[in-house]
Amino acid sequence: MTAVGIDVGKASLDLAVEGQGKVVRFANTPSGIGKLLRHLSALAQVRIVVEATGGYEDELLDACAQAGLWIARINPRQARDFARATGALAKTDALDARLLAAMARLFADRLRPHVAPPPWQRDLRQWLRRRGQLVLVLQMHRQQLQQAATCIQPLMRRTVAALRRELAQVDRAIAALVKQHVSPALQSGKGLGPVFQATSLALLPELGTLDRRQIAKLVGVAPMNRDSGQSQGKRRIRGGRAPLRVALYMATLSAVRWDPRMKAHYEQLRARGKLAKVALVACMRKLLTIVNARRREELREAAAVA
Repeated sequence: MTAVGIDVGKASLDLAVEGQGKVVRFANTPSGIGKLLRHLSALAQVRIVVEATGGYEDELLDACAQAGLWIARINPRQARDFARATGALAKTDALDARLLAAMARLFADRLRPHVAPPPWQRDLRQWLRRRGQLVLVLQMHRQQLQQAATCIQPLMRRTVAALRRELAQVDRAIAALVKQHVSPALQSGKGLGPVFQATSLALLPELGTLDRRQIAKLVGVAPMNRDSGQSQGKRRIRGGRAPLRVALYMATLSAVRWDPRMKAHYEQLRARGKLAKVALVACMRKLLTIVNARRREELREAAAVA
């Protein structure tokens, strides 16, 4: 196995191969990625690890996956914790690439390789990203409008109106994609509205392929132990895919109000003395488990027909 680490930046890609001292830099452009792939083609059984960098790594990931190369994306926090564990306190692009190569050698069997999403899913992710930006900007403008001087308010109202029109256009585009690709499992309960459906389709392709513990950990609603010796700390959720967890939270708020089974589960937890937030997180996990099980059955039926 050849362990490779690539430090991704906005303008450049630094490639390190474990056992080789030189770190090679390529431009983070289509032509630069092509040169990088030709460089990797000379290596055998490549295992590549990159950090998530806010989307700058997306083209590289898809290009490597389409070329048949094994590549995995990790959380930057994991890479930084690994660097500290090895005693590497300094931080440069070259050092980061070498550390990622070391992670590729040590943890390749524990990492999930990247699979290039279909074009519709890539488009849906972009629409959702834009929707999130618009919602934040709209909220900011509405708050500022309340304190703005009278002479400024007409301008701000026009800006708010324009943002609302764009948000409506984005929502229509998302709804069209969701209508084409949504499965019955994502429509099978109270609270599973358009935002949850779109977010699940875009950000949770593993739905139905993992068991209930794995999917809960992936989303970030699994309680993590904090025990040492005779001490038992509070279980807390952490990590996971934040946009998906937010969508699941909003869906659960609706479900515990309108779905009799989810409402009964929430009230039972509260009657046992659970805090409201703890009970709600437990309901989030239960709702995710139900949707995951229904999606698994859909996949099994589709496989049987095929």
